[in-house]
Amino acid sequence: MGKADEEFARPATPPDTTSLKVTREAARKCTACHLYKHATQTVFGEGPKTAAMMLVGEQPGDYEDVAGKPFVGPAGKIMDRALEEAGIDRKEVYVTNAVKHFKWEPRGKRRIHKKPNAREIAACRPWLEAELRLVRPKLVVAMGATAAQTIFGPSFRVTKERGKVLSSKLAARVVATVHPSSLLRQPDEESREREYKNFVADLRVAAKAAEKA
Repeated sequence: MGKADEEFARPATPPDTTSLKVTREAARKCTACHLYKHATQTVFGEGPKTAAMMLVGEQPGDYEDVAGKPFVGPAGKIMDRALEEAGIDRKEVYVTNAVKHFKWEPRGKRRIHKKPNAREIAACRPWLEAELRLVRPKLVVAMGATAAQTIFGPSFRVTKERGKVLSSKLAARVVATVHPSSLLRQPDEESREREYKNFVADLRVAAKAAEKA
């Protein structure tokens, strides 16, 4: 990806509609930043329009890019297990990402995740705003720094604020936590187990707050 590609970004323009389906179809054709050129497809959010809770991650990974669905890879499997332990039915939540196209770099035959930059996040933000407007969840779970900073701003730190019920301009109730992919990167089994339990605890906080909302 060249420098010109990196600089090519403008805010997306979602349609003025009350239909999640129409918005999803419009997102399939999004060219607001260069990421669409290198991704298989747009990976829009998925879940009921009546969902009380919305989970927001960073961006689709390799599995999601191929399938066209959010959180179906290894991180998604961890998230599903944690949701179940926290008493949350994935079928009843809306799951999406701050960025809708897979950003990657080649490493041999593999496509390795590359963190989206501020321009790409800003270009894609209107799609997340549209999802929030249409679904109107009672609570949002921001998973990882990219999602949390999209919602709260660049100075937000998940490590300091995780597991708390907070408020932002985009959503009245937000709980920030780690991205489930971070659990896969833990150095040993003990660390993985500890961080997984903390992740489940954050989701339980979110579940209780959504019930009270």
